[in-house]
Order: sequence, then structure tokens, then C-alpha cells
Amino acid sequence: MDLTQLEMFNAVASTGSITQAAQKVHRVPSNLTTRIRQLEADLGVELFIRENQRLRLSPAGHSFLRYSQQILALVDEARMVVAGDEPQGLFSLGSLESTAAVRIPSTLAHFNQRYPKIHLALSTGPSGTMIDGVLEGALSAAFVDGPLVHPGLEGLPVFPEEMMIVAPYGHAPITRASEVNGANVYAFRANCSYRRHFESWFHADRATRAGSTRWSLTTGCWPASSPAPAWR
Repeated sequence: MDLTQLEMFNAVASTGSITQAAQKVHRVPSNLTTRIRQLEADLGVELFIRENQRLRLSPAGHSFLRYSQQILALVDEARMVVAGDEPQGLFSLGSLESTAAVRIPSTLAHFNQRYPKIHLALSTGPSGTMIDGVLEGALSAAFVDGPLVHPGLEGLPVFPEEMMIVAPYGHAPITRASEVNGANVYAFRANCSYRRHFESWFHADRATRAGSTRWSLTTGCWPASSPAPAWR
């Protein structure tokens, strides 16, 4: 099955005549007849009911017509997207939730003004989910926590981030994980890359968490250029 066969099939379906369809697609009738027969053999069904000099769609032909029209429409759309000088089409972007809320709104607004023909679809989630989306082709690109180490992907740093630990007022300054050894800690959910960084901080300092520690989704984001909350 190829696009030429689909175009021929649609021409015959719309005209009900091999002769008229051949004129429409600029082919000789015998070539059209052969290609339609080849398409039917490939599908294993008869697409037309032949009545004297007329052809009308069979039940299978009616079903196939809908899909063939969708395929040809998508092909035309793809040609328009790649043929134009101005970028257009769908751009699926993934992002961490905090990044989407704080870092990129103005960037996306500027992008939309510069490329109005691009339809931007934004999805949010943890880094692992976003990376999987890029690998699977569901996302065109994604903002994730770095550094990115994957043989099938390329990444570059765009925003510096600082991780903070926030304690009640009056708590002694916290500079090491051991200084909150055994405390209840609220952090990021299990599949979040920030969570892994936080756990590594505990592990490197040989610190432990309390048995009743709850590691939940409690997130925050401060731009690295702004004053950071006190570690206390």
C-alpha cells in the first residue's frame, strides 16, 4: 500500500468511474484498474462493488475510505509544515512543576509571540516521567533536573537551582544532614529527582531519618538570583 494507491482509491470512490478517476489523477485507466486490484489484494477485501461501468463502495470500502482520507490529510499537513519558512505544527514540551510555575512562563509567552503558528502543549511531572516522554517520542523536549546522563539524549543547563531545607524559627542553623539526624522530614515524592539529591545529602553525611519520617510532596522554588531563605 502506498500514497498513490490511496489517492487513486479516493478518486474512484468520489467519481464512481475508473475513466473519470483516471482523468482526475492523470493516469491511464488500465493503470488505475491494476493499482486498485493490487490494493484490494493487499488488504484482502473488495473495496468496490462493480456494476457494469460503475463502481460503488463495498461496506469494507466505506470503512477504508474514512481512514484513507485521514492519512492523505495528515500527509498534506506534514508537507505544509516542512515546506514553509516559518516554523509551525505541534511542539510538546515537558517540565518540572516548579519550573513551569516560576521559571518559564515569560519564556513561553515570548516563544508564542515569535512563533504564533506553533501549537505549544505543556506537560508537567517529575524528571523521570519527562525523560521517558522524550525517549518515547511523546515530548519534543523537556526541562528536567540535571545533570542529564543518558546516551540517547542531549541536554544543556538553562537555570541554576538551589535546594533549601526550611526549619521552624529559632532552630539552630543547618549546614549538614547530621544536624537534622532523626528528625521528621517532608520532602519530594519518591520518583522526583530532587528527592534523590536530598537522600544523597543524608547518605553522604551518614545521617538517618526518623522511623516516622514522612517523605511527601512538599515543594518550593526560589530563583537562584534571589535571596535564599535562611537555613534555620
